[in-house]
Amino acid sequence: MAEEREVALDRGQVKKAVQALQAFLKTKSTQDSLLLDETQHVSLLFTLWKIPKAAQTIRIPLPHGQRPDTDDVCLFTRDEPNMTSEQTQRFYKKLLEEKGVKNITEIIPYKVLRTEYKPYEAKRRLLGNFDMFLSDDRVRRLLPSHLGKHFYQRKKEPLAVNLQSKHLARDIQRVIQGTSLKVTNKGCCCMARVAHSGMTADEVTENIEAAVQTAVAKLRTKQKGPVMKLIHIKSQTSVALPIFTSDLSHLSVPQEAEKHTQTPKKKGAAAKKQAKKNKTADVKQPDTTGEREEEIPQLVPISTPSKKPKLEKPAKAKQLEKAPKPAAVKKGKKAQSKLTKKAGKTDSKVKRKVPKVK
Repeated sequence: MAEEREVALDRGQVKKAVQALQAFLKTKSTQDSLLLDETQHVSLLFTLWKIPKAAQTIRIPLPHGQRPDTDDVCLFTRDEPNMTSEQTQRFYKKLLEEKGVKNITEIIPYKVLRTEYKPYEAKRRLLGNFDMFLSDDRVRRLLPSHLGKHFYQRKKEPLAVNLQSKHLARDIQRVIQGTSLKVTNKGCCCMARVAHSGMTADEVTENIEAAVQTAVAKLRTKQKGPVMKLIHIKSQTSVALPIFTSDLSHLSVPQEAEKHTQTPKKKGAAAKKQAKKNKTADVKQPDTTGEREEEIPQLVPISTPSKKPKLEKPAKAKQLEKAPKPAAVKKGKKAQSKLTKKAGKTDSKVKRKVPKVK
């Protein structure tokens, strides 16, 4: 019962928010948008209490279709054996007509996607030509490498459909007119498209209630405790209007539950440990306030000497410096050097003057 009360929407408040949003969109609509019959998306913004541990995609069926009939839908199919691409297209067109499916505007086999839509410009053109993409669940895992990242950035990645189902028309209608909520593990906010501006206020309100109930039920299977924190409704050009705010009373419940669930033995052990910690703290931290007050540090002036004192040289060094060198030795050395130089010059001259004997 507590879980059901957690996300109990006030229908009157939700309808007021929807009417206010529709009035805002009417004021912002231009003459061109009215002529082209353009409608804006109405989305729900969910804010969760906790960031999910793993990403997931939640399929949400809606009581009223959230896409106008003018939307173009493309279907990717597998390549049938022993058939060309044209024969495969005819085969699936005939199958859809037999099952009563009328929402598919174009069928593209897997082989055509690989060959004709390989260039970058062709992929961008394909992305802009259609509002929604479906794929055969047998080739769904092969499409990301051929479509590219732009399909996923624009949130137009193909949704899987079982083309072998007995109730094919019902399944495709649920996928097209339903919505999907992508919950990531990178943040606590997620958004789902639930209506368009051309719907009535009652239809939008019913879609909102169905989407909230399904989203909360699926998220509770992987999370414990309260799930939804805030829920807002907004369009592509408007601000977010709050329609639900969670109660904060549940935040103190886990603490009280932990206190009541503790056994008396655990309480006694915890009390003993706390008493021991207090005793050790009293022993280790003596009262030293009196000593700190009595000890007053005194400032001592630092004397800076004006000149550095000369270092005294040892006695042996002084004696060696004072001992005079003998002058005779110096003169003798100089004389010897001069004589050797002169002798070298005379020898060279003599050698030059001697005639060569033939």
